[in-house]
Amino acid sequence: MATSENEPKDTMTVYQERLDALDATLASKMDRWSVPALRVAVGVVFVWFGALKILGVSPAGDLVASTVYILPPEFFVPVLGVWEVIIGICLLYPPLTRAGLLLLALQLPGTFLPMVLLPEVVYTAFPYGLTVEGQYIVKNLVIIAGALVLGSTVRDGSASV
Repeated sequence: MATSENEPKDTMTVYQERLDALDATLASKMDRWSVPALRVAVGVVFVWFGALKILGVSPAGDLVASTVYILPPEFFVPVLGVWEVIIGICLLYPPLTRAGLLLLALQLPGTFLPMVLLPEVVYTAFPYGLTVEGQYIVKNLVIIAGALVLGSTVRDGSASV
């Protein structure tokens, strides 16, 4: 039997409506802030990790040096650091998003090289057991997904939000 508009709603219906309103508000806020937050997070990670390489204090420096053994590490590791800082700055400044994503697309495949060239450093048990270094490399999948999201904003103008 249908309730009229004058009859009070039961407690569950009231709570459900309040929860639905809260859910809609939260989803709206996430929609508004997710891309800018992602942009800042990925940009900061690149600036930070790159700066560590430039300063010679990156825990990944030895891994990079072991992977790219054809170039002197005292040259290559800081150059990679500068590259990463530039990527981060480009991602933090929306008009440069495309440039940052291009530099990122050129850099990221190289981050997976140790999985092929240095399996003894990356795996405790191939192919599923990862060392800390392996986990550090696999987290780049999240960065790739984030880059795809940021790339999806460059044409619709939301890159400048």
